[in-house]
Amino acid sequence: MTPQITIIAAVARNGAIGRKGDLLFHISDDLRRFKAITLGKPVIMGRKTFESFPNGALPGRRNIVITRNSSYRAPGVETASSLEEALELVANSAEAMVIGGGEIYSQAFPLAGLLRLTLIDAEVADADTFMPPVDEKTWVVKEQSAPFTDPRSGVTYCFVDYERRR
Repeated sequence: MTPQITIIAAVARNGAIGRKGDLLFHISDDLRRFKAITLGKPVIMGRKTFESFPNGALPGRRNIVITRNSSYRAPGVETASSLEEALELVANSAEAMVIGGGEIYSQAFPLAGLLRLTLIDAEVADADTFMPPVDEKTWVVKEQSAPFTDPRSGVTYCFVDYERRR
């Protein structure tokens, strides 16, 4: 059995997803949605993404960290040397969530069937991590929310789920 591969991310207009090892914006609704969608599912991420979490492994999820360092260990995580190896570890799962960062997203993009994105209506000039572009020949909007405005940052965003065209 091969799991459904789902990419989940918050993405600014220019494709930006991160800056200096952190999220661009800490939007409470986005973080709540992320937790609701990923809870109970395996989450696959790169080492830098994992190390950006303030409290370590995400509770209620099987955490798999992709790293080139074969001796890397952290409490509550399994390690894999590649995306392929990480996917082998979750072969019996119905869905595997790819949660970052940029390099892992790039590798997972051709394999993913679903994108669950928070689209942030902002340009982030000093971003250093980016998501591959979502092109309309490959992806179709499955569901889209109305726009919301984050009370803390003032940015406008919406939730958009894309499905790979068949």
